[in-house]
Amino acid sequence: MFVILVYDTAVERNPKVLKTCRKYLHWTQRSVFQGELSTAQYRALTAALNAVIDPTHDSIVTYRTRSPDLVETATLGIDLGGPGDIL
Repeated sequence: MFVILVYDTAVERNPKVLKTCRKYLHWTQRSVFQGELSTAQYRALTAALNAVIDPTHDSIVTYRTRSPDLVETATLGIDLGGPGDIL
């Protein structure tokens, strides 16, 4: 599945969330990641993130689709991130 992940977390948790997301997805913008994941990888990612965040304060939203071809994107301004290597 193709996943887009967006997060808004407390400053002190940002580094852990960022590091966890980089293990699974490509960084696109400051708090945005995207990439192809298997169902097992998606479950592992969400479990790892649940262990890091405070669910009463932080927010992580994922958008899932079968293929990146089904998502139309447009960028205004500079492109950040990109399809570099996942750590």
